[in-house]
Order: sequence, then C-alpha cells, then structure tokens
Amino acid sequence: MVSRLTPQDAAFYESEASSTPMHIGSLAILENVNGALSYETLLDIVEKRLCLVPRYRQKVREVPFGLGRPVWVDDSEFDISYHIRRSALPRPGSDQQLYELVARLSSRPLDRNMPLWEMYLVEGLSDNRCAIFTKSHSALVDGDEALEIGHVILDSSNTPRAVADDLWMPGEEPGDAQLAVSALAEVVTRPGDGVEIARRVVGNAGRAAGYTAKAFGRVAAGLHSKSDNAASSPLNASISRNRRFDVVKTDLQDYRKIRAHFGCSINDAILATVTGALRTWLLSRGEPVTVYTTVRAFVPMSVYVGDLGDGTSISGSELSSFVVDLPVGEPNQVIRLSHISHATEAHGRETRSVTARTLVRLAGFAPASLHAMSVRAASSYSQRTFDLLITNAPGPQIPMYIGGARALEMYPVSPLLRNQAMSIGLTSYDGKVYYGLNADREAMADVDVMTALLYESLEELLNACA
Repeated sequence: MVSRLTPQDAAFYESEASSTPMHIGSLAILENVNGALSYETLLDIVEKRLCLVPRYRQKVREVPFGLGRPVWVDDSEFDISYHIRRSALPRPGSDQQLYELVARLSSRPLDRNMPLWEMYLVEGLSDNRCAIFTKSHSALVDGDEALEIGHVILDSSNTPRAVADDLWMPGEEPGDAQLAVSALAEVVTRPGDGVEIARRVVGNAGRAAGYTAKAFGRVAAGLHSKSDNAASSPLNASISRNRRFDVVKTDLQDYRKIRAHFGCSINDAILATVTGALRTWLLSRGEPVTVYTTVRAFVPMSVYVGDLGDGTSISGSELSSFVVDLPVGEPNQVIRLSHISHATEAHGRETRSVTARTLVRLAGFAPASLHAMSVRAASSYSQRTFDLLITNAPGPQIPMYIGGARALEMYPVSPLLRNQAMSIGLTSYDGKVYYGLNADREAMADVDVMTALLYESLEELLNACA
C-alpha cells in the first residue's frame, strides 16, 4: 500500500538533523522472574501484533526531484529481527547503567532506508528485571491514525491476549518513475500543490523550509526557532549529538495531596515541582536569578483528568497546549504554585478533544502515543518561544504486562529540540509519576543535579501542606 505523508509528517521527517533526531522514546522496566520475557517471546508478540500498527512495516520513499511529499510504502524486505534487538548489561546491571544505555541509543538517528522504529530488549538488570526501550520517529506516530507500538504489546494480565492471524503480504514497491508520475498527477487534481513543487524544484524552499510553507513553517518555527529577544539561559545552548538520561520516581498520591490542600490541579503541582527544581539548579550554576526571572515552558500535554484511579474517566480527556512562564525567581514554593495555578487557569488554551476512536484504543494504553501528540502540538506555536519542553501524559493505573512480565516503571524519552539542552517527559502509571529527563551530554552534564532537586522541590511542597 502506498500513501503520501501528510504535510506535518513530511515536516517532521525533513526537520531532523544529526544533533536533533526526531524520534519519541519510551522505556519500560519489567519484573522478569524466571525469564518469562525472552527475546524470542518478545519477537513473537510483536510479530503477531504488527497488524494493529501497519505503518510499522512501511518505510519512507522520497519522490524524485522533490516533485511531491514522500510516500509510505510497504517494506518488501521487512525483517522484524532488524527492528527488535537484544542488548545486555553486565550482571547485575544497575539502573544507572541502563540510563546510560538509553542515552546512547537515543543519540542515534533511525535508518531512513528502513521502517522508522527500533525496539531493544535489555537483559541483565539486577533483581530479576529486564527493560524494553522503544524509539519511533515522530513522522510515524500521530496518536490518532497511527499509534505507538507500545499500545499493542501491553496486556492487562500476565496472559497475552490472542490476536487474529496476520496474513500480511507487502504491496509492490513503486519505482522512481511511478512516484514522479503519481506526484504530477496530483497536481492536476490539486493545482495548489504546484506552488509547492515549484518551490522545491527551484530550491527556494530548501530542506529547512519543508514541504508546504504553512505546515513546515509552523513546525520549524515552533520546534526549532528561538527569538532574538529570548532571554539567555543555560537551557538554551548549542547541542551535540550525545545525550544524558536520568529519571525521577514519585508517588501520584503526593500530587493529589497538594491538589487537595491548595485547590490546584495535579498538573499545576507537577509544574510547581519542576519550577522549584529549576530555581535551585540555576542558582547552583551561578546564574543571575531575580524575583522577576522566569523560564518559559511549552506544555503540550496538560491532561490529568483521565484514568488516574480516583473515579474520573478518560473519556473526558483533552489535549491541551499552552506556554507558561515558570516563576523561578520566586523564593516561596507556595507563591510559585499560586502563580502557576493562576497562569494555567487564565491562559488562552488551544485545545482539541481526543477522538472517541482514540479513547477506545487507549483502554489500558501506553502513553507514548500521547507524548508523540505532544511534540506535534508544539508546531501550533510558530510565533512563541520557549526554553523547555514538558510533556505530561497519563498512563494506566493498573499493572500492565508484556509477555507475562509485569511492567514496574514507565518513562518517556522526549526528543531534544534545536538549541534546547533538556526536555522533561512525565508519565503516570500504577499509582506513580515517572519523570524522564533527556539532556545534552555537554550542555547539561549536571542533569543528575536536576533529578535530585526535583525530589527536594516536591518535598518542599508536601511540607507546605503540613
């Protein structure tokens, strides 16, 4: 089957650079008693369920001479063993060794000649644990029509659910001439595409301008541009190809306690926690912090009314995006929370409801698809500048399993945007809130300081509730 990339898919595909690979990562740490989840078991599960995410067997083909946007085509030589890989830590592997491995794997761009995803089974973790790290290109996952593969390999019981046999046969891959003719034929039926083709052929649009001026302009400006007036900050720096990754593990009940005491939202409590940590981190670096100092954060996922185990329903969830100035200059944690709460209430939000179809498919879901939607939402802010991307997506509040192995922890690994030294992703799962901090190895060598300060900041807010 052949289908053309949407303007936004094409924009993400073309916006990728060696120092800013545009893939969404997810890390699941599992209890693997008696080796229930082996490489062969994982291979079998994914192979049987690829029919539920058909794009994972497709690759991108570019149209000759830039006559049209690239297309998705079936990979006639699809080899699942290429995409699902096996790695091991020296036993007994520590969590820090795992995070270092994730950082290295996150640094590597995906092979554009193959379907744009990889999955790693990491063995050798201490305490009878293993891990699965998955990365999928932002062009591959849109959260609506194309979901992240984590949705299909998770089960709500330790017995994998049955899936109908898949009789997939790859479609014939078109040649260059066929792709060019097809693209030109579309111009006849959609003359507006002729402007796009003209720009591409004469080179005026260029690789950085994208496939349509409007669609790519939004992505390139929203994701990659910083205004000349943007305040200097150690969070805004030239970044390398190498990454650091660290995590924070907290209890969802702590944020509920803060919500109940101060009358704010769980999302506000999380943002206040991040703000307090950023304040102390900036001071530790000797940065000038005055009472008016702020860090502008883009928060493309502010959903926290979903399946959180407190009687609320995921059917009320919305994808809500906004930019908020985090008051890192305010020394009092309660006043910081108050500022954030008022800002998120008063801010003009651009929202869209998660479709009913998506909600049905999210029953017992992996939140990586929502994080992918979050990164895409940033393209709506072409005229806005921000220092930090914070994605925050709810996950299932019941234990989930992969091949009989129980998932203990789930962490998002959000991509770094151009000239941004760190991104923070959060996922709630089974009564916990897990932070994944993806950072540039050179510009953010002290990411471990930031993780320690997140714990301190949360403790400060809890003490204020006493």
